[in-house]
Parts: sequence; structure tokens; C-alpha cells
Amino acid sequence: MFVSRCSSKKVWPSTGPEFQHERESAVTAPKPVVLLVPLLTDIVKGIKEMITEASFYLFNATQRRVYFQNIKILIPATWKANSYGKPKHDSYEKAEVIVAAPYWKHGDEPYTLQYGECGNMGKYIHFTPNFLVNDYLIDVYGSRGRVFVHERYNNEKPFYNWTKSILNDKYSFIPRCASDLTGIYICEKKSCTEGNCVINQLTGLFKEGCAFIPERTQTAKSSIMYMQSLSSVVEFCNEGNHNREAPNLQNRMCDYRSTWDVIISSMDFNNTLPRTDASLPPPPTFSLLQKRDRVICLVLEVSHSMNGDDRINRLRQAAEFYLLQVVEDNSYVGIVTFNNEGEIRSQLHQIVNKHVRKQLASYLPTAAPSGGTNICVDGNIYGSEIILLTAGEDGGIIECFSNVINSGSIIHTIALGPSAAKEVEQLAHETGGLACFASDRLDSNDLIDGFSAISTGNGDTFSHSIQACLVTSFNALQFSRTVTIDSTVGKDTFFVVTWQTAEPPRITLLDPSGKSYTNKDFEVNTVSQVARLQILGIAEVGEWTYALMNTHLSLQALTMTVTSRAANSNIPAINVKAHVSSDRNEYSRSMVVYAQVSQGLSPILGANVTAIIKPETGDPLILELLDNGAGSDIVKNDGVYSRYIYSFSENGRYNLKVHVQRANKTVRPHPTVPWSHSMYIPGYVENGKIQMNPPRPSVINNEDIQTRVGGFSRTASGGSFIMSAVPTRPHTDVFPPCKIIDFHARTANDVIILSWTASGDDLDQGQAEIRTSESPLELRDNFDKTMLEIFVFKPEAFATENITIIYVAIRVIEKASLHSDVSNIAQAVKFVPPMDYLTDNVKYSVSRIVLLGFGLITSICLITSVTICALKKRKKVVVTETATNLL
Repeated sequence: MFVSRCSSKKVWPSTGPEFQHERESAVTAPKPVVLLVPLLTDIVKGIKEMITEASFYLFNATQRRVYFQNIKILIPATWKANSYGKPKHDSYEKAEVIVAAPYWKHGDEPYTLQYGECGNMGKYIHFTPNFLVNDYLIDVYGSRGRVFVHERYNNEKPFYNWTKSILNDKYSFIPRCASDLTGIYICEKKSCTEGNCVINQLTGLFKEGCAFIPERTQTAKSSIMYMQSLSSVVEFCNEGNHNREAPNLQNRMCDYRSTWDVIISSMDFNNTLPRTDASLPPPPTFSLLQKRDRVICLVLEVSHSMNGDDRINRLRQAAEFYLLQVVEDNSYVGIVTFNNEGEIRSQLHQIVNKHVRKQLASYLPTAAPSGGTNICVDGNIYGSEIILLTAGEDGGIIECFSNVINSGSIIHTIALGPSAAKEVEQLAHETGGLACFASDRLDSNDLIDGFSAISTGNGDTFSHSIQACLVTSFNALQFSRTVTIDSTVGKDTFFVVTWQTAEPPRITLLDPSGKSYTNKDFEVNTVSQVARLQILGIAEVGEWTYALMNTHLSLQALTMTVTSRAANSNIPAINVKAHVSSDRNEYSRSMVVYAQVSQGLSPILGANVTAIIKPETGDPLILELLDNGAGSDIVKNDGVYSRYIYSFSENGRYNLKVHVQRANKTVRPHPTVPWSHSMYIPGYVENGKIQMNPPRPSVINNEDIQTRVGGFSRTASGGSFIMSAVPTRPHTDVFPPCKIIDFHARTANDVIILSWTASGDDLDQGQAEIRTSESPLELRDNFDKTMLEIFVFKPEAFATENITIIYVAIRVIEKASLHSDVSNIAQAVKFVPPMDYLTDNVKYSVSRIVLLGFGLITSICLITSVTICALKKRKKVVVTETATNLL
């Protein structure tokens, strides 16, 4: 189930992983959970009550600015039909909130998937059915409406050392916003002696097992992002009470700005003024919608613009591929062609067997194209989908934009060649469709990629066609490859070969057991130049090896495409979703390509992910995407692989495709929860007595999920984007290095160890400049005026009583003297117990600093201008008074 976008009024962009996500409202389930009928009613009731409470809470928290007005709840198609409305542009893929079975790392704990920068909206919020219907979780997380507004708590560092400036004292403290929250510290684990929290002698922090138990009755009004479950908490932290010393994600990602500062400066809140009247807003209204049968119309251009570059045959190959292998069973499909006028080639047919698929394919255009281009669509197509393929310019498309958008159809667009109307992408953007681009390069398989990416938006990934491989070779007489069929797929597995001349290539295919398939086993169509083999039953798991040999005298493009579906209706297949941070961008603005690799809601780690970005005419750009927590990758080990793109060769459209592979190796899940999640409250103090809550809801025992996945291969299209203002080469260097976001400092005996994941030049390479201060704000605001580090730590510059706290920051500088933003500010602590302080009279020193660099090429610039280069992987640099050594 999912809740769709609000239809009017601005909706609050919530501050998710302690940084902002847009929260419009929508609820959906990736695979509908099988539930008893009374429980289905309870889930819808729980959603309504949660959002209604959240709306009033949000209205007050945003100082009477925003609330929820119209909410759409999309009911899964598998639920019994009722008098539900019909959705327009709403779909599971676009949902902001999903209700689904638990993600194994969280159990029933609500969380937000957010992997963008501070201020960017999250992908979705995930609630489980159990969270919505069982009230015992209210004590654990607080009321559901408050949790909906809250979204996020960071427990990376449950305690930190805090300086109380007036008394110049240092305390072990929890990273909360308001300092007037009251409570006690208790020990929940055996690490504590006699039930008391124990101070770590090296760090001055409480040891693991110590927990903060708040008083149930408080006077503190903030912060919603820390402990919204307390009845007194009704505000976000603001400039006046925000805790800038706390080592949490809000500070690390948002440059020590308060939550309210991030919210109020967002685009959604621009020029949004508080309501001046004393009345409360009306409660939200809810619309229950249900999408039943999928209705798709292929609208294909056959004008003179389709002449040349083998366009009409390539269109037929790709559309036939879609009809025979991609579109889901039970869908209704029709075909329309157009030039100056439209022609219905096939009325709607429901796909119930292979015969219907082949019958639809027979209606695809083959005749020589003629006439002009008129894209405008007429008729009542509410709730349906259109796949629009066009190659020509249409000067009148603007005139019918509003009619097309208001028609109620989701429009997916495929722009073929450089002359396709520049406005077609807007049709996809305005209606919730996918925009793709296909070039005319002979070695391009972009048309097949585009059609393959268009799948049902109802969240039923078990019926999706998954592309395991798509390889094209143009300049070789023969090429061979392997493709891995993993245990999550194998149903409806097809091997499809395309070529360009009259005769097919020589085909050889070996399954993992050594069984051979050749041309005689393939269904060969010499007219459309396609050979197709379907593996009966479930395809064997393992590596399949194929070879294609060109039997023609001249070179031609040979393509092998492998598709399959989930092998088991109870086990989701490994899936890849790719996209860019913006579908339109001007040069010099940073841009990120993302690939989310997952099995259901579980991230897949340890994959090799490669992005191929193709312009209209130039050579493609190939990038390795990373999940290492550096540069564009905000969260390490979350299954979202990313990289900045900056090397653009021309203006115009670009196409994105990703290849994902992983060998059959053991990859354990990351031990920490990577995404935004709600804060678990272990208990409360009431009337002087500790009232403990039930334990944190258990998660699914699935620790070996990554081990069991094994090897796999996938190919996915990420659609297209448009670049403008790209200068002629050579480009002036305008891209500074990335900000380092995972800078850490810790002490070990008399050594300070600094670690980070390196960024660098042009967003990905460069030098690092390290500075220290006793004030984190001084590092943020006056980095150049702070102390440049160092060969020897100088205790006399910082030592205060029995705890010394040093704040350290790092900035990357590249060869063109462009520098990154200042990193997150790390905290190094030297704790001397009171007895040691009395006997040693604070005469201690830290004689060494150990630097740990991770990731890409970087270098460290120290005060003596000595440079230490090439920290390719995990290496240590020990800095002493007389020398610099690489260990």
C-alpha cells in the first residue's frame, strides 16, 4: 500500500537523516502483505489517524505554516475491489511513504531512505503494518503522528564530550539538541559494574551499555528530531538552541545548521508565511485509489523523421522485444502509429498467452516512413500509460501540453536521435513517466534499454522482466561473454540476438552444465533480424557462456540481451534502479549518478557497478560507482552506489545505463543501520521510578542474507537527462574537490588517530589540509585562521584540567587551487582520571598523530610542506617531530 502525493497545499519537507527530506504524502507496498480482512481495514485506519495527528503537530511545529490537506492512499491491486477511485499519475514507484513487510535490519522500526545531500528530499518513508496497528509500539517510539513528523534519530555516537563554556567544565553527554532535557543514565549491559555506568579511562565517555532514560514529564520544547515522544517537545531545534558540538548527522551533513534553518530555507518554504488567524487548519481529506488492470498504448512515430539510420527496423526490434518479453501478463496493450495523423494499428488486447504477444508484435510498423510529425494525443485515457517514441520536431506540441498532461495518463517518452522534439521530456516529467534517449550510433542498444526500463509501477517486482545482460559489439568478427543467472531469477529466461544484415550470426550458448544451444535451437526472424531462445522452466543457476560470430563480409552490430523474472513468488529478485540527481542541468553545477542495488528492501553490498553515460554524438563516459561513504556517496554500505559526473562533452541529451556484477563471494551486511530511523526509547522516569519499555522490536534473523545471494549480473537503464551551457573544450577547471564527510579522530594512549575516506580533484581527487581548534564553530567559519597541523601535538595550547578536547577539520585542495568545503569536525579527547591529574599535574602529551586515508588518490599537506602521496587503500601515516614515515 502507499500514500500518494498531496494534491494541493505545500507539504512539509521533513528533516530526515537529521537533514531535510520532502514529505508529500503517499502509502504503498512493494509486495502486498497477505493479511486478514479486518487487519486491512485497520491499516487504512491507522494511516488516516497517523497523518491527521501529524498534520496538526506539523502545523504547530512549523509555526503555523504548513499542514497536510489532501492525501491519496493507493490500495494494492491484490486487495478485494471496492468503490475505490482510479489513480491518475500516482504509482508505487513515485510514493513518498510505503507500508510493507519489515526490512530485516529495522524490524518494525520506521525509517527513511535518504542518500542525497542536506536539503534533498528522501526517497521514501517505510512503515510496517505491525507499526500501524499495534499500540504497544507507541511506548517505544511515541505516537505515530509524531513519529511521522520526526523520521530520524542518529545513534552513531550515543555519547560525546561536551564543553560547558561558563564553567569551563567537560561532560560526557548525549548528542541531543536542547540541554534542558532531564533524565538519568543507567547501564543495560554487563559491561557496567554494580549497575552503574562506567567511564572509559581513555575517552572520558561512558562505556557501551549505558543508556539515557529521560523523565516522562519535561519542560523542554525541543527537539522533535531528538525525542519527539515527550509530550512537551513541540519544536524543531533552531539557531538559538541548536547543539553544534554534537557529533551527529545533522551537524556533519548540514554544516552545523539547525533543523529549522534547513527547513525554512528550503524551496518548499520560500515565501511561505505563517497563518495570521487563530483558527486551526482543517483535518486532511483522504482518497482511496486502486489501480486494477494495466493499460498501455504504444504510440510510435512513422513520419519522414524515421528515415535513415535503420530507425524503423530498430524500432521494430525494440518494440517487439518489449511485447514478447517485458510487458507483464494480464496487461492490456494497444498500438498507434502517427505522422501528421494517427492510425490505430491494434485495439487493446489483454496479454494472456504467447499467441497474443506475437499477434501484437505483428501489428508493429514495417513500411517506409512518410509525412510530418504531430505528437498531440486526444481522447479519454485516464489511468492508462503511453509509451511515446518520436524522432521528429513538432512545433505545435506546446499548444496541446495542458490537454495531454490533464488527460490522466502516465506518459513515458523515448526520444530517438538528435532532432526529436525538445519538449517531450517535459511530458514524462509532468505525468510521472520515464524519459529515455536513444542515439543513432550503430553500436547502440539504447532503444532496447529504453523499452526494458518501462515496467509496471504497482510495486509488484515479482512480475518485472529483469535484464541480466545487454552487450553490443560492432568492430569484432566474433565475441564471447558470460552472464550469471543467480538463484533469485530464472523464470521466463530469454536469450535474444539482434543483427543488421540479411543472415544471422553464428550463435553458440552453453549452460552451466555444459549443454549447448545453437542457431537451430533459436527462433530466428530474418525480417526483423532477431533470434530468440526461451529456456523452459527455471533456468539453471550459474554462468552461461555465449559466443556470436559475424558470418557477413562487412562489420555489423551484434547484440545479445538476456532477460529473466523472479524464480520464486516469495523471494524478491535482485534489482537495480539507476537515476541522476537532476533531469536538466547546467554545466558547472554538480551532478550525481546513482544506482540502488537491492533485493526487496535489503541493500546488496560488494557489487561492481559501472555507469555508461552516452551523449548524442560524442564518445561515452564510463564511471565506476562507489558505496564507500566518500564524495557523492553520503552513506557507506547502504547499497546505493554513486559518483559525481562533470566531464560533459556537449550540450543536449545524455543516456544513462549501468552494469552491475558481483562474484560468488561472501559479503556480510554492515553492522550498523545505514539510513534514517526512529529513536528507540528504552524507558522513562516517572515519579522517581524507572519504567522500562519493551525491548527494541526484534529484526528478522537474516544475518547471512548477503552470503546467500551469491554472484549475479544486471543491466539497467537510468533514463536520460539534458545538459546545457557546456563550454567548448578545453574546459576551465571549475569543479572543486568534494567535502570530506566522514572525518574521525580518536586517541589511543599518546597517539591521535585521524581517519577519513579521501575525496579529490574535480570532486574526486586532491590534497588535504588539516587544522585544529578548541572551537568547532571557529573551524567552520574561520578555517584559514585556525592552527595548521602539525608534526607534534602541542598540549599547552589546549590542555584544560583533566580533559583535553581538540576539534580537527580537514579541507581538500586541488592543483588549480580550488578547495572543498570544510569537512565535518572531528573531536579528539584526552581524558586523565582525577587521581592521575592530581599526581601528574597535567604533564602529559600526545606525541604522535596517525593519519588513516581510505579510497581514492589523495595527499596530505602539513605545515612543513612535506607531502605524503598515494594513499590508495588503508594505510597509516605516523607523524613525529623529526620525520614522516609511511607504515
